[in-house]
Amino acid sequence: MESKTLHFLSLLAENNNREWFQENRKLYDAAKADMEKLVGYLITEVGKFQDLGNLQVKECLLRINRDIRFSKNKAPYKNNLAAGIGPGGKSSGKIDYYLQIQPGDQTFLGGGMWETTSEQLARFRQEIDYNADELKHIIEEKEFKAWFPEIHGDSLKTTPKGYPKDHPEIGLLKRKQLFFVHRYTDKEVSSKDFGDMVVKGAALLKPFTDYMNYVLYEQPAEH
Repeated sequence: MESKTLHFLSLLAENNNREWFQENRKLYDAAKADMEKLVGYLITEVGKFQDLGNLQVKECLLRINRDIRFSKNKAPYKNNLAAGIGPGGKSSGKIDYYLQIQPGDQTFLGGGMWETTSEQLARFRQEIDYNADELKHIIEEKEFKAWFPEIHGDSLKTTPKGYPKDHPEIGLLKRKQLFFVHRYTDKEVSSKDFGDMVVKGAALLKPFTDYMNYVLYEQPAEH
């Protein structure tokens, strides 16, 4: 990506108000165009190992405007540019490759279980109880672990209903969220190889996102 994109986001973090944004609209338009170019490249390259259908760039980009209706933070804009890349785009409801561009070495590629229904959590726990080895084989694989070293997200403080507290997979059973992140430095983001770095991360994430999409959305509710 262009370094000016990170520069714009740094300025926005310091001047997060509508007046400044409108006065510097050209900077935002240039940053957005830079993001669109990157996402277009990612769609092409990820499409070589995953069927994305006729996915369009506009279907992937998230709005920079924040929803402040129920938030104590009334800043009108996000301090990042983000996209969800996967079949159906950002609004598919399924697990995709989430890319967030943010200065201060805060850029990351991530994917996993984040906002789930109680039924989906039940499906996940049922699958872990039935066969945790399939998931563990994916997330403990050497290269995956090197790129995505830790699980992010919340867990229950108590044992989930219906499972013994001494269950051998109690750590996974307690998960309410199961999300993996790989962070990129600002130097990496500004390099000409950044797109390829993201593609490599997406390829490594694919077995995990495939698994989670099957468990949460495709498999029958009962074995």
